[in-house]
Amino acid sequence: MPEPKLAPPKLAPIAAFDIFENGRAVAAKNDKVTPAKGAVWRWLHLDLADPALAAWAKDNLEDAAADTLTVSEARPRADTLGKNLVVTLRGVNMNPGQVSEDMVSLRLWATKNCVVSARKRKIFAVDALRQEGIKGELPQSPGTFLVRLAEGLTNRIETVTLSIGEATDLLEEAVMGAGDPPERDTLALMRLKGIRLYRYMGPQREAMERLAALESPVTSADDRVHLRESANRTARSVEELDAVRDRLTTLQDHIDGLRAAQISRNGNILSIVAAIFLPLGFLTGLFGMNVAGLPGVEWPGAFLVVSLSMSALAVGLLVLFRWLKWF
Repeated sequence: MPEPKLAPPKLAPIAAFDIFENGRAVAAKNDKVTPAKGAVWRWLHLDLADPALAAWAKDNLEDAAADTLTVSEARPRADTLGKNLVVTLRGVNMNPGQVSEDMVSLRLWATKNCVVSARKRKIFAVDALRQEGIKGELPQSPGTFLVRLAEGLTNRIETVTLSIGEATDLLEEAVMGAGDPPERDTLALMRLKGIRLYRYMGPQREAMERLAALESPVTSADDRVHLRESANRTARSVEELDAVRDRLTTLQDHIDGLRAAQISRNGNILSIVAAIFLPLGFLTGLFGMNVAGLPGVEWPGAFLVVSLSMSALAVGLLVLFRWLKWF
C-alpha cells in the first residue's frame, strides 16, 4: 500500500498586515501578496529559515525577486524590477549576546500594493514597525513604509557609530593625556570592530543612495526626498567610521612609538651601566687574582684605597658620559 504524501509545509509569516487608506492595520488572513478588499497595501515579513519560504516565493513572486529573497548571501543593493523595487539592506545586530557590527541582512520586494521583507535574525528597526502594526497603525503606502524603515535602520547605525567615536575619544585621552595607556588588546578590538562595521556600511551607503535616486511608482517624490536624507545620514556614518579608523591607526602608531622610545631608553641606560662597570669589573678581576706580587696584599689600608679609587672612577665615567650627552 503506497505511503500517503505529506502536505508541503505552510508558510508562517513573522508579521502579515493589511493597511487601509487611513493607516489602519489589521492582521492579514492569508499569505498572498494581494491585499484584502478595501486595503491599500499588504506587508508580509518572513523568516529566511522558514522551510516553506522557497516554494512560496517561487509561486508568488517574480523569479528575480524570489532569488533576491532566498539567496544565502546578499550585499546591500537597490534595483528596479519593472515597476517594482528589489532592495537589500543591513541593520545593526542588537540581539542579546551578539556583536553589533555583525550586521543582519534584510531583503525587500516592494510593489505599489505589497511589501515582502525577509530576514535571518531579528532586526529591531523592522520589529518596531511590526509592533506598530500590532497596535493597528502602519504607514499609509509602501513608499512611506520604506522611508520609515530606512530611518529606523539609519538611527541605529548612527547610535553604534557614535558609540565607537566616543570610545575612540576616551582612548585618545588615555594615550595623549596623563592617564594610563589602554591595553594593547583594547585598541586592537576597537580597530577590528570598526573594520567589520565598515565592510557593510560602504555598500549600505551605495544602496541607500541608489534607492533614493530610483524613480518608481512605489515611491513618491516626497518619499525620495526623505530617503535622500537617510542616505546622507548613512554617508555621514561612513565618514565617521573612516575618521575613527584613521584615528585608531594614529593611536596605534603613537603607542608603538612610545614603546619603541621606552625600549631604546632602557637599552641606553643598560649600555651606560655596562660601560661604567666594564673597567670596574676589569679591576676587580685583576686584583682578585690569587698570584704572588699583587701590591697591597700585606697593607691593611689597601682595600679602602682600591674601593675609593673604583668609586672615583665610576663617578668620573658617569660625569664624562653626561658631558658627552649619552643620556
